[in-house]
Amino acid sequence: MPPSIKKLILASRSPRRSELLRSLGLEFEVSPSQVKEITDPAQSPENNALNIARDKARWVARRNPGCYVLGADTIVVLGREIIGQPVDKEDAFRILSKLAGKQHKVITGVVLITPENNEYDTAIVSTVTIKPVSAEGIRSYISTEEPLDKAGAYAIQGEGSVLVESWEGSYSNIVGLPLEALADLMQQAGFSVDGTK
Repeated sequence: MPPSIKKLILASRSPRRSELLRSLGLEFEVSPSQVKEITDPAQSPENNALNIARDKARWVARRNPGCYVLGADTIVVLGREIIGQPVDKEDAFRILSKLAGKQHKVITGVVLITPENNEYDTAIVSTVTIKPVSAEGIRSYISTEEPLDKAGAYAIQGEGSVLVESWEGSYSNIVGLPLEALADLMQQAGFSVDGTK
């Protein structure tokens, strides 16, 4: 990487986010934050996603001065309930049983911190409708273990696609990183992105 180009760090251990970021043709390092992802019921879902993404980005930025740092957090919202990642298979069953036959929102908060410590952020909302699914169908999906590290306990880009009836908005947002909005954010922050999707 030429010295004139500042290093980009992804403050996330999510392999999906790394894949999405690579699809923009970007070089970056991965440095997951150690912050706890705690939601505040008094805040809007968008603010919760942004606050967690900001905490992640700031934690990594403090340890990597002079770099661009990207933090992101994806949450699933059903009605007024914020749904995170399942703690185990039974929790995944509970979540998927609740989502079955209903429409929910997928919200990703994205925060980009510049080498000068300026912050740029956005929260993108997509909607997903899950098919009515039997208990047997849910357990069959959980047996793949795919849901265990996913917000909402499913992966639209994986085997979980069979559960999805329809979706609206940014597909990459549902996967975990809204690429269109991220490209705009990077442009605002002075980080050039080619081959954006």
